[in-house]
Amino acid sequence: MILWLNPIAGISGDMMLGALLDLGAPIQTLREAIASTGITGWTLDVESVERQGVRALHAVVDVDDVVSERHAHELITMAERARPREAADLAAAAVRALARIESRIHDTPVESVHLHELGGVDTIVDTVGVASALHALDIDEVWSGPVGLGVGQTRAAHGIIPVPAPATLELLRGSRVRGIDSDTETVTPTGAALLAAANTRYGPVPEMTMDAVGYGAGTRDTPGRPNVLTAVLGTRLRSESRPDAMIVLDTTVDDVTGEILGELIPALLTAGAADAWITPVVGKKNRPAHVISALCTPSTMTVVEECLLTRTGSLGVRRTHVDRRTLPRHMEVVNVDGHDVRVKVGPHRSKPEHDDLVAVSTATGVPLRSVAERVQTLVNDHHTHTHTHPHTH
Repeated sequence: MILWLNPIAGISGDMMLGALLDLGAPIQTLREAIASTGITGWTLDVESVERQGVRALHAVVDVDDVVSERHAHELITMAERARPREAADLAAAAVRALARIESRIHDTPVESVHLHELGGVDTIVDTVGVASALHALDIDEVWSGPVGLGVGQTRAAHGIIPVPAPATLELLRGSRVRGIDSDTETVTPTGAALLAAANTRYGPVPEMTMDAVGYGAGTRDTPGRPNVLTAVLGTRLRSESRPDAMIVLDTTVDDVTGEILGELIPALLTAGAADAWITPVVGKKNRPAHVISALCTPSTMTVVEECLLTRTGSLGVRRTHVDRRTLPRHMEVVNVDGHDVRVKVGPHRSKPEHDDLVAVSTATGVPLRSVAERVQTLVNDHHTHTHTHPHTH
């Protein structure tokens, strides 16, 4: 399914929650996903409101927790505990995006980053709730119109800061934006982080069969402008593949040690790259060299590019805009001796996640190849018996 957002009045976590609930995401499903993180002392409800004559759903998040500042890794751990796993992955990606930006702004290592106003339980409710709703509605492609940005100032933990907040602007790099007549914060860091984590593409409504329209309300009822986020849910007309606008970043180095090269790929992936690789070449003056490449989305390009430059010491990066064709796929989970193994299922093959196979092999003492064969047999048998889209557990 395709989701198209029209954030003319801005976007926040609760506005996305309200819009997705209005599209039909079951609120109990969202509550169960949030509860699976283990956090307590919160409620998620919804109320129908009007914003300048437009009916919309307002997601009401209340928390008992008075702590608004936590280490980023604490929130990431909470998000990673969510179920289903797809919701956990997207929610954790949003919190990681917040942490990476705060790390850059305050020149602090990611592992030491404190999230101030964003360190509360409500951030987990928003990110996990939105991620769960996207999964419940079977949304695998997110598009957006230009994001409406107001201009002003607000008070934060560090004092008075400009609006849009620095973190919000960093998270919106590569996004389409437009100025609106507002002196208040219209885009929150959480809203911008969710757009980035969902690999949002920007443009007009994509070609699709329109199935539903929803409206998520902001907290304020702003005179002269409906403070709502419009969301359109549609079915892709050609489901066999979809194009993704991507960017390949690469740089050539001939003076980087093997130790640094060995850490580059995981560092680039952590920074948000969709893929990364290193190619040995012969460079100028016939010196052995390496081309380091990273594939990323426009929204993650800036962070990945900075990671590439700072870790290699290179003085430049080449950018190549490419279209990536991806086939439909979904994730299944099979249970082997009490251990879950994720299996990525595409049109032509099924592939178990290698890390999960290693974990099962380590825990059971069964050789890795035997575990892989058993998982493949379970997946094949399941498909043979059901002849339908398999469920996960």
